[in-house]
Amino acid sequence: MKVTIVGAGAVGASCAEYVAIKNFASEVVLLDIKEGVAEGKAMDLMQTATLNGFDTKITGSTNDYSKTAGSDIAVITSGIPRKPGMTREELIGINAGIVKEVSSNLIKHSPDVTLIVVSNPMDTMTYLVHKTTKLPKNRIIGMGGALDSARFKYRLSEALGCPPSDVDGMVIGGHSDTGMVPLTRLATRNSVPVSAFISEDRLNQVSEDTKVGGATLTKLLGTSAWYAPGAAVSGLVQAIACDQKKMFPCSAMLDGEYGLEDLCIGVPAILGKDGLEKIVELELDEAEQNKMKESAAGVKKTNGLLEL
Repeated sequence: MKVTIVGAGAVGASCAEYVAIKNFASEVVLLDIKEGVAEGKAMDLMQTATLNGFDTKITGSTNDYSKTAGSDIAVITSGIPRKPGMTREELIGINAGIVKEVSSNLIKHSPDVTLIVVSNPMDTMTYLVHKTTKLPKNRIIGMGGALDSARFKYRLSEALGCPPSDVDGMVIGGHSDTGMVPLTRLATRNSVPVSAFISEDRLNQVSEDTKVGGATLTKLLGTSAWYAPGAAVSGLVQAIACDQKKMFPCSAMLDGEYGLEDLCIGVPAILGKDGLEKIVELELDEAEQNKMKESAAGVKKTNGLLEL
């Protein structure tokens, strides 16, 4: 199992570390456009192998896509990160050109690859890859909902005063501060609805805090977060590599599901060896349906800025 991660910045390097530590891949290739960065981070990570008990081989390359040949899964984190006050949508002009070039180069050397898109605005970048490559739609996945759901569960556990492992919940919709749809109605603590433990007002606050989770960290850090995004991507990679049939909310091309079509947006999906193997259609109530439609309209508006 060979995994390539394009973009050796904080998110890419974090993803490489988590994939290596989980020890399911034989090789991880880090690739970056900046001279020596991927090689340096790969070497640094390899020097943790005996400390962290993994045998995954990590190599780095400066913009040499031939080193990625034969990759089963490739993660695209390339592009400029968010700065304080910047929306994900504002990154579109620069990142679209980068993602288009990266995906083309990856497919050239690994025609059977499954692509996981992380670059922002993520739903639109995932849509771009669908429109500019000939890969089947099950092999193009956007990582957003897995991260948003992890942040949602963190906020829920905080509000409940319980361990995170007690909590389950999901965020669907667009990966943006206004487009996320945290499904508070379906969130549970050990199968009991969380509404049995906290008030509606507190639950609404959890939802709002989740939606600005990325912006909150960007303000604190001065750049985008990396630990949770890296961990979220590694979860998707492992589900595909190990054929786990796990369900993650992720950005998928819709063709009538949820009454939407010709856009990529966060929905629950089963991930396995064939990539995105099945989209799961939840029974949303009227309020959730309306929020999903609003989110989809926002994503389509951003998609309209692409020069396809």
